[in-house]
Amino acid sequence: MPTQTGSPNEVITRAIGALKALAVGPVRSSRLYRTPAFPPGSGPDFVNAAAAFRTTLAAPELLQRLHEIEHRAGRQRRNRWGARTLDLDLLALDDLVCPDVAGFRAWADLPVDLAGQSAPQQLILPHPRLHERGFVLVPLADVAPDWVHPVFGQDVRRMCAALSPTARAEVVALDAESG
Repeated sequence: MPTQTGSPNEVITRAIGALKALAVGPVRSSRLYRTPAFPPGSGPDFVNAAAAFRTTLAAPELLQRLHEIEHRAGRQRRNRWGARTLDLDLLALDDLVCPDVAGFRAWADLPVDLAGQSAPQQLILPHPRLHERGFVLVPLADVAPDWVHPVFGQDVRRMCAALSPTARAEVVALDAESG
């Protein structure tokens, strides 16, 4: 198995660079953020970022290509939400809802403990929990603050503002830590 070594910051930076092969035009990337591991207690803090780009790939092919980048970084899929060297989530593709609104809602409304026990058999878009995760929304606000969730009708800024102060505070820009 090909494995890229380095710090989490280096792994993410290389992954963002790899996205250029999937993009039509530039790849916009957020700052890097330190966040508590998810689920809580599952390991050391994570480094998170978001990237936005245009692509001609269909959602299933794009997700497969993201998994290939993870694999090259040493990711092994053993258990849901287990330790991982790199986790690239396909958060959204324009205003696409997959498989449909009812299928999206079934996963978005599923209690977190049940969602941690099983994975959907099909691609769910937008990511069914992005609206409730500070570690997703804060970096996403760097690159796509005006993106509107096609089911909830809220933009990233508004979803981010709806987070609890605690959820926002635990997402710390790495450049803010050093300066």
